[in-house]
Amino acid sequence: MNQRPAYFRFHQGPRTLPFTPAEYDTRLAGLRRAMAEAGVEVALFTSMQNIAYYAGFLYCAFGRPYGLVVTPSDSVTISANIDGAQPWRRGHGDNLTYTDWARDNFWRAVAHVAGSGRAVGFECDHLTLQQSAKLDAFLAPRARIDLAPATMRQRMFKSPAELALIRAGAAVADLGGYAIREAVREGAREIDVAMAGRDAMEREIARRFPKAEYRDTWVWFQSGLNTDGAHNPVTARRLHVGDILSLNTFPMISGYYTALERTMFLREVDDASLALWQANVAAHEYGMSLLKPGASCGEVTAKINAHLAERDLLQYRSFGYGHSFGILSHYYGREAGLELREDIETVLQPGMVISMEPMLTVPQGQPGAGGYREHDILIVSETGAENITGYPYGPEFNVVG
Repeated sequence: MNQRPAYFRFHQGPRTLPFTPAEYDTRLAGLRRAMAEAGVEVALFTSMQNIAYYAGFLYCAFGRPYGLVVTPSDSVTISANIDGAQPWRRGHGDNLTYTDWARDNFWRAVAHVAGSGRAVGFECDHLTLQQSAKLDAFLAPRARIDLAPATMRQRMFKSPAELALIRAGAAVADLGGYAIREAVREGAREIDVAMAGRDAMEREIARRFPKAEYRDTWVWFQSGLNTDGAHNPVTARRLHVGDILSLNTFPMISGYYTALERTMFLREVDDASLALWQANVAAHEYGMSLLKPGASCGEVTAKINAHLAERDLLQYRSFGYGHSFGILSHYYGREAGLELREDIETVLQPGMVISMEPMLTVPQGQPGAGGYREHDILIVSETGAENITGYPYGPEFNVVG
């Protein structure tokens, strides 16, 4: 009987990555400095965000484990045989393909690169209890060190290449917003409007990035009661005159997320709704004025809280006022240390990218019921912050249909 390998190298075709090899080498150099400071001899990353950040490859798990092993001299992605050579073509560094002829071949491939008895860095916020036990069994680490906070801090600061991609993403989000605006009409379904925005963005991403892979771009277009949650999915509800609407476009480019979010009304807006909308726009503008180097996330949050409290609106606030951007989406990635919340004391610094997105949710049955949200993306500079979102906000432009 033939012996089937636990892992092997399957490399074919030209390599195409979102960034240059030098960009990934710079990121890995920063990681290795953090590893040395923490006493880590070998690092194993299992999250989509860190594998994509340090290697360029964005995996599709379907229940299978994926990894990136980083040593002082090598970086090796570990991918499933079902993907063929795509992980190598879309990744920086070496790649090992593991087979599923026997259980735990993933860990055998990891151990082949990582060795055993070493100080292992890993992501405490991603590794499951089951996989944590397998790490111990296959690598027998002499120490386990959580690298998730250090990698998150590194990802907070965007390189010029990342900023260029994020700017392009913001422009694509704007284009999707205009497509949605044109599609809004009485009787249209939420899903019909959402598809118009999504299709426009995907076409534009393909035009701007002809060598990229295309995946995960989406739209949440909500109406009426469905606007009460920022992440409520699209439905087949039909639009009615006077409906509050929430436009949310999310282009995904090589794992990088950008967003545009706007309050809209279909054809007419009542006085109570208009007052709430204008109040949220005022909070949005005030919040953007606070985003500058040296301000802490907690301080910005406290000031916006006070602004809303003075207007007796703080009780309608839904969530934090903004978050970082980079490699993230609705099912992976998060730079939780850079969010505009009361419990985050991170100080804004040049090179960070953050949103301002206040939301007020007024319960059904009250005047002006619905969810009001505006969202712009800002790049923190040496002197302030640059708003890279171009789509207009407020009643003058967004009473539509």
